[in-house]
Amino acid sequence: MENREEILNSLKEKLSTVDNLNDLNDIKVEYLGKKGSITALSSMIATLPVEEKKIFGAELNKLKNEATELIDTKRFELENKILNEKLANEKIDISLSGTKVPMGAPNILEHLIEEVEETFMSMGYDVVDGPEIEEDKYNFELLNIPKGHPARDAQDTFYIEDETVLLRSQTSPVQARTMLAAGGDKPIRMICPGKTYRRDADDATHSHQFMQIEGLLIDKNISLSDLKGTFDTIAKKLFGEDCVTRFRPSYYQFTEPSVETDISCFACKGKGCSLCKNTGWITVSGAGMVHPNVLRNCGYDPNVWSGFAFGFGAERLAMLKYGINDIRAFYQTDLRESVGFDRKEV
Repeated sequence: MENREEILNSLKEKLSTVDNLNDLNDIKVEYLGKKGSITALSSMIATLPVEEKKIFGAELNKLKNEATELIDTKRFELENKILNEKLANEKIDISLSGTKVPMGAPNILEHLIEEVEETFMSMGYDVVDGPEIEEDKYNFELLNIPKGHPARDAQDTFYIEDETVLLRSQTSPVQARTMLAAGGDKPIRMICPGKTYRRDADDATHSHQFMQIEGLLIDKNISLSDLKGTFDTIAKKLFGEDCVTRFRPSYYQFTEPSVETDISCFACKGKGCSLCKNTGWITVSGAGMVHPNVLRNCGYDPNVWSGFAFGFGAERLAMLKYGINDIRAFYQTDLRESVGFDRKEV
């Protein structure tokens, strides 16, 4: 190992001039690679007497460790230099104003539905979902609409299979499924927003696909006054605290008695205008007490349990609230071509 210092000095000299990692790797191979000058010294061990092999091996390992430490130190210096240069070149001037990223907005129907959901959840209601492809018995028969009933013609349903499987024409089947799942002995508070389908000709106020928000409450000693209070709450939430509500007698096959629910016209404050057709009132939904046949069909004893049901059209609520005069505006992708859609009002 007489030339040990000579090897280290040679390595130090080369390391002092290297300025990139590629050249550093070449130097490492030159000294510590398989054919490197330091590695080659290992072949000398076989030619030495036994008593010198141990001493030579220890000195060789010491030389390798020193060389490795010198190379690693240089590598750290180069990597640190590269990092500092990169940080300097990529420095961000935080005093500059940020780039404005355009942001979208929630779909207007989803926004309204979420607002209704939050209001009902604050009153202890559950939000329940159900299948859009439905069986006839859930969509009609359990809801007191047997085969041959004229209400089936009025809803003009999309049938898929032999008038037994269909695209639901209302979200009421979710109510029936919820009552059946409850087993006839539990109170229910739920709403079921979702898509519904009817064979309507599309125009300014009709669509073959539309969103419904239906609700159901089942308990003991429920009356129309409970329905009125619930309707007042949601109407004031959507249209303002000065909104006045009223009931008018109506008929639905799944409720008895049935009512039309009106709100005072928010445009003219009840004085009469084109929006309310000079009546001062706007109809927003249908509702009523759950028909005893529906309770019975879904496992509840109408002598013990009572309840109310209601249904809103989400598009109609949004059209009223945001001044949209054409339902087709909700389903067009280019707002510049939307009919009756005033973005300033929204």
